[in-house]
Amino acid sequence: MPAGGRLEPRHLPSRPASEPTDDRLAGVGLATNGEPAPYRGSGPSPRHHARPASRPGRPAHAPRDGDADVAESKVATGGRPTPLVIAALVVAALVAAVAVGLAARDAADRAEAGDRLGAADAVVLGLVEGLTEWLPISSTGHLTVTQDLLKIDGDAADSYAIAIQSGAILAVLILFRERFTAMVNGLRGRDPEGRATLIAIVVACLPAVVIGLTLEDVIKDNLFGTGPVVAAWFVGGLVILAVARHRRGRSPDAGDPLAALTWQKALVIGVAQSCAMWPGVSRSLVTIVAATALGLAVPAAVEFSFLLGFVTLGGATAYEMLSSGDLMLETYGLATPVLGLVVAFVSAVAAMRWMVGYLQRHGLEIFGWYRIALAIVVGGLLVTNVI
Repeated sequence: MPAGGRLEPRHLPSRPASEPTDDRLAGVGLATNGEPAPYRGSGPSPRHHARPASRPGRPAHAPRDGDADVAESKVATGGRPTPLVIAALVVAALVAAVAVGLAARDAADRAEAGDRLGAADAVVLGLVEGLTEWLPISSTGHLTVTQDLLKIDGDAADSYAIAIQSGAILAVLILFRERFTAMVNGLRGRDPEGRATLIAIVVACLPAVVIGLTLEDVIKDNLFGTGPVVAAWFVGGLVILAVARHRRGRSPDAGDPLAALTWQKALVIGVAQSCAMWPGVSRSLVTIVAATALGLAVPAAVEFSFLLGFVTLGGATAYEMLSSGDLMLETYGLATPVLGLVVAFVSAVAAMRWMVGYLQRHGLEIFGWYRIALAIVVGGLLVTNVI
């Protein structure tokens, strides 16, 4: 070692080119150095541009303090979920299995009693909502089929399914709190990038608002059924596989960061989002596919899909509660919807953390095959009159 304790660059291990950086993880509040991520975007961090190429006594690629924790932090949001997330998923699966059994056992009694909704049903529907809301597999489709299996129907049940979305929506606010802070600062003129992101989200919401208010009754009367859901699952699965094949060989990070999204491109994504009013299509699917087709990197597309969903679903939930909330509360009371909301929140946090980490290292193919397989299974149950 030369005098002064300096290490020559040749003695220092270089960081692999494929190693994820804290820029992609900032959206879920973690950095690869084990500290809270100060940057909220999915693109290049401004502090990286400001950092000198080298410092006296330490080359540009020399390890920083805390580098020993890098591997552990990568696991927290990388391809492998943390032990806490694994434990949560195991517990959720066990609770779901027990709840489905109890709910199915009482299905006949519930059918005779009308629209009664028990605690086990609330847990099942909350798990289905939370685990599927942000994945490109359609939460509405899963809830529609689950309600058919559990013999739960009626206007109050439909309002309940929308109400528990609040839990999944809250999960986005918690995990992407840094991004929301940036947008608030953008409104105050303190964060130009945050203001640009907010404008893009507002523009992307407009098509869904116009089409939803215009065709609400037509959609509910003709598309909310198991048959249309199965068709949408199958076609959506084929679309995902086609997109994955087109992107084969490309890094998930290939493309533009979220900061590069213009309001014009956001409007195109918003039009695509309107297709998800067909149950089973999946809002996440069409927005992620549209965003990547417009040049965004997969992590940036996923983040924008989550942020757009927060506003779109939040508005839809508020509208439904104002129009039918009284009927839901009169039918089910307050405790059951709250239980479903809490379960949806916990399961949504676990699902989102897993999805963010998985897509940093893999493509979308798994969701395509899942949709196709599910369409075949549920289609078979439909043909045999099981549901």
